[in-house]
This record gives sequence, C-alpha cells and structure tokens, in this order.
Amino acid sequence: MSSCIRFLTLLVMGALFAACAVAPPRVPPPPPQPPRDAATAAAIERVLAGEHRSAENRARDVYRHPEDTLLFFGIKPEMTAVEVWPGSGGWYTEILAPLLAEHGKLYAADVAPAPDNSFVTANRRSFAEKLAARPEIYDRVEVTALGAGDIAPPATADMVVTFRNIHNWMNRQMAPEAFAAMYRALKPGGILGVVEHRGNPEKPQDPRAASGYVNEQYAIDLITGAGFELVARSEINANPRDTKDYEQGVWTLPPDYRLGNRDRAKYQAIGESDRFTLKFVKR
Repeated sequence: MSSCIRFLTLLVMGALFAACAVAPPRVPPPPPQPPRDAATAAAIERVLAGEHRSAENRARDVYRHPEDTLLFFGIKPEMTAVEVWPGSGGWYTEILAPLLAEHGKLYAADVAPAPDNSFVTANRRSFAEKLAARPEIYDRVEVTALGAGDIAPPATADMVVTFRNIHNWMNRQMAPEAFAAMYRALKPGGILGVVEHRGNPEKPQDPRAASGYVNEQYAIDLITGAGFELVARSEINANPRDTKDYEQGVWTLPPDYRLGNRDRAKYQAIGESDRFTLKFVKR
C-alpha cells in the first residue's frame, strides 16, 4: 500500500472515530400509547351530540375535552363509575349518565346535606331538579353524598372521576377524607381519574387553595398518600396562556368572569384554566 493511500485510509478512520466519539447518545423512543378504544369513542361521541346537552355546555367541550379525557382514564360503557361532586349543573353527568345507562352504573356523589348552608342546599336542589327533569336519561343515576356514608358500596366501582374539586376539599380541610372515600369505593385495580386547575409550581401551595389552583405535585402527594398509585399523566386539558395570577383567582377566567366586564376580552382570549389530568390506580 502506498504511503498516500495509507495516509488517506488513516484519515478516514480517524474521522469515523471522531464522529463516533461526539455522537449524541441514542434517545429511546417513547413508550407506545394504548390503542384508542374506537367503540367507546363512538359511544361518547353519540352522547356528546345528544339533544339533552345545552348549547352552553357544548361550547365548553373545546376547553374540557370530554372525549379525550374519558378515553385517557379508560372508561367503558359497561363500567360501574362514581362521579364525585358533580356540581349543581352536572356537566359531566350529562355525558356519564347516558354513556353508562344501558350496560353500566353511575353513582353521583353529591355534596353532603348541610341544612344551615344555603349554598349547599341550593346546589343539591339544582342537581336533583336536573336529574328529575329528564328521567329517560338520569333515572338510573344513584345519588349518594361525600361525607355522609359511602359514595358507593365498598370495592364495587371500576372507576371514580372528579373534575376541578380538589381545591374545594382543601378549602374545607376534607381532602384526605375525600380520597379515602374514593379508595374504599374502588375495586382493587380500579381507576381514579382527576382533573384540577394547575397551580404555579414556583409558588408554595396555599393549603386552603384560596385561588382555586393546586400544584400538580401537591395533588399527587395528597392522592398517593391515600394509597393510590399514579400511573399516567396527560396534557389534554393544559392551557399555557393561563398565567394563574388573577385578582379573583381562577374564577377570573371563563366561564365565571368574576370581574364582570372588566378586561373580559382579555380573559376570554386566555380561555378556561390550565389543568392537570392524572390517572391513578388502587392496588
């Protein structure tokens, strides 16, 4: 081999060794996502298109992503599910009740009665009236109460869901009690699905959550402290436009608009709050 060829060979080999030395480590691919449950998705879509849903509630689908959220949790029409604190309007009850009516079961764990609290009484009445007005949709919903007995027979539920309620329980200093009740209701292997207004992790968590925002890790610690295991997170309900620093807390944003018409266009452009979406399992 001539000295010229030998030199070129060594030069090429040196370049290859140098490239290998500086090449970035191989990043493993993300884990495969579970296949989309097409049959359940179609069932949810039929419910979302139902005439029983008001135009006002349909308008919030763009912020609350009900189909993607419920599919992420793994709901199926044959499940026994519990919705904890559905609220006076029962926004998710409108979806869950018809979805589960034929082959499943829905418990709606409302606020416990408080005769001396006019707000609680009014909310319970409003929810009861909603169910009574459409028996063809809601007559199989069984209403229970969080804090007044079991939210469902122990170890019978396949899934428990709750939407934007952790801050309420923190404010009432009843969050551990709430998650203990959910744990009791679920079967081993049952799923807990949670959505909540996501706080700024750079700020310490107010234990009473007066702004309506809850730091994601704080919520995870609270829920795993009740015995649950975190199995998945999703950014389905994220909103990076939410700055989380408003005069009236999260209720400054739609749909509440607590500042009335002041800067309404600004808050309308932000949209509803940034929310974390978490999936836990009872082992």
